[in-house]
Amino acid sequence: MRDRQVSLLKGSTFIVSDRLGDITPRVGDPSGLFYRDMRHLSRWQLRLNGRELDALAAESLEYDEAIFYLVEPTGSVYRNPAMSLIRRRVVGDGIREHLELINHGQQDMHVEITILFDADFADLFEVKDELSKRGQLYRHRVPHGVTLGYVRDHATVVGGGPHGAVGSAAAIPNGVWRRETYIHAPGAYFTEQSLTFRVHLRPNSSWNQTVSVTVGTARDEPVPQRIHRPDMPASLDEWLAAAPTMDTDWHELRQVYRRSLIDLAALRFYPESVPDASLPAAGLPWFMALFGRDSLITSYQAIPFAPELARTTLLALGAHQATGWDDFRDAEPGKILHELRHGELAVFGERPHSPYFGSADATPLFLVVLDEYERWTGDVETVRRLEGSARAALEWIERYGDLDADGYIEYRSRNPHTGLSNQCWKDSDNSIVYPDGRLAPLPRACCEIQGYAYDARLRTARLAREVWGDPGLADRLERDAAALKAAFNADFWLPDQGFYALALDGDKVPVPTLTSNIGHLLWSGIVPEDRVDSVVDHLMSERMFSGWGVRTLAEGQPVYSPIEYHNGTVWPHDTALVAAGLARYGRRHEANRLAVALLEAAPHFQHRLPEVFAGYPRAMTRVPVEYPSACSPQAWAAGAPLLLMRVILGLEPTPTGLTVRPHLPAQINRLILRGLPGRWGRADAVAVRGPTI
Repeated sequence: MRDRQVSLLKGSTFIVSDRLGDITPRVGDPSGLFYRDMRHLSRWQLRLNGRELDALAAESLEYDEAIFYLVEPTGSVYRNPAMSLIRRRVVGDGIREHLELINHGQQDMHVEITILFDADFADLFEVKDELSKRGQLYRHRVPHGVTLGYVRDHATVVGGGPHGAVGSAAAIPNGVWRRETYIHAPGAYFTEQSLTFRVHLRPNSSWNQTVSVTVGTARDEPVPQRIHRPDMPASLDEWLAAAPTMDTDWHELRQVYRRSLIDLAALRFYPESVPDASLPAAGLPWFMALFGRDSLITSYQAIPFAPELARTTLLALGAHQATGWDDFRDAEPGKILHELRHGELAVFGERPHSPYFGSADATPLFLVVLDEYERWTGDVETVRRLEGSARAALEWIERYGDLDADGYIEYRSRNPHTGLSNQCWKDSDNSIVYPDGRLAPLPRACCEIQGYAYDARLRTARLAREVWGDPGLADRLERDAAALKAAFNADFWLPDQGFYALALDGDKVPVPTLTSNIGHLLWSGIVPEDRVDSVVDHLMSERMFSGWGVRTLAEGQPVYSPIEYHNGTVWPHDTALVAAGLARYGRRHEANRLAVALLEAAPHFQHRLPEVFAGYPRAMTRVPVEYPSACSPQAWAAGAPLLLMRVILGLEPTPTGLTVRPHLPAQINRLILRGLPGRWGRADAVAVRGPTI
């Protein structure tokens, strides 16, 4: 377990430090100042007269500011510190750090405040996988500061790329890749590794100074600073004001709702393809980038609260949709990307992420979200604008995603060296397994992806009939969806066990592992009514329901572990989708049990649901147990409470307005959302137990 860290983020920039505000170099640790997938500060340590300070407190102020209260160490509980230092940090395209040193003593103080710095310019993949650099580091003094830099040219590429060459040569101006960090501190004495202020303080007086760090992608050209102006179409106050307001008697729910909105605001960034609007990055620290699956699911969760995220996500993914074949990037015509990176390894073609298409579920989810967005907003202009992308996505589902023409989407990476072996949402190497832990042979057809494909066909049929004026396509898609549902329920259902197989393996053998994936099938609507009770019973059993949420894999199977990333943990977005599936089939009581359990877990994480937490039984631990490397904030975890509120209130859009069919759990007597945006303008959803006053 790593020490508690303080993370700030804004747009494409984030910084991770310890409670002192320091960044200390450690192998494999994502501490540092990062901009567009590269680390611009790998060391940033403050010293007072050469000594590390002690932390009294460290607090994040929303998401882009933090304050650290530090004191000089005395070495004895009997001696109080004579000096304190307040360190205020703001992040934008860099950081600005305000230092305030206070002399609490009765004597003059002559002190030195030093900041030790370094920049390794590590790509995020280099940090994660502990790889070495291939370019050259440099630094030089400038007036009132120092420049730290890194340069690499295309001649240093070794292999990689779709044809053994640079993967994105056009992204390397003049064949040279460069990143720079500029440290500016008027009045400081600089070396190439440190800056020092020499301070004389009288009794009961203070000293103030500001240090700024900016970043650049070309020699001596800092990117425009955005620390003192909004980095988004709306500032945080404007973002919160535009969201629906909540009134409830459950105090903790108000805190969770606000935290979710703030985290989604923090994760917003401008994609280059849609520069006038924002979409959510997947999560801090490893996934501050556009992810197809993550951004789509987050957008779906947030449509009733912030529909702009869905529109921007759809437009950005449409702009980067694959148009041809590229084995290195797992690209096929019409496929929606998995991940888009801007770091060195992606640009030089050593990793396939510029963009990478190793996701078998993002393409049907693209169609699901496109329809859901129009149902809520009535924005037919965007749906018409994306008609070509939608038809290409549909063709991928029907042709290229179905590797053997059996009607199912299967996956197997075209790039066995650096591509993902699993291209479903549970994309760790060991997630698609038999109950005894044996890996399922490739190619794999995961059950939930077939559900997404079924839902995508029905939703696209509606768009074809009502928006694109193509009733012939609509009729065909509805027939194809019915055929898929019948085949799926014949091939994936395990009659002896009463649930659906996790997948069909490469030999078309069902993988009889009990997992949360079956809950996604309820969400997509592919489960016939006569099998719903059995599926629900499994999901709500003690094997699956931990008391905090639905486990990704059921307890009691040999491969189960409560702390294995996809084989026994609880993922908030996963549980929220299961709850939405239960509600779809009228199982509101069970949906509420999941919703309340997950919302009760959030206060244990400072009201912020993490990416994932351990699957231990609630009766055993009494509190949810943190997963050590979980992203926080993480987009679809932040969106989960929003989807749960939709479930509790029974919110559904119709052509004539918003339908509200609440089913309040016992913990809530009043839940009101005012100002829900949609094709109707703004509407209120009111649920009050007993007489309405």
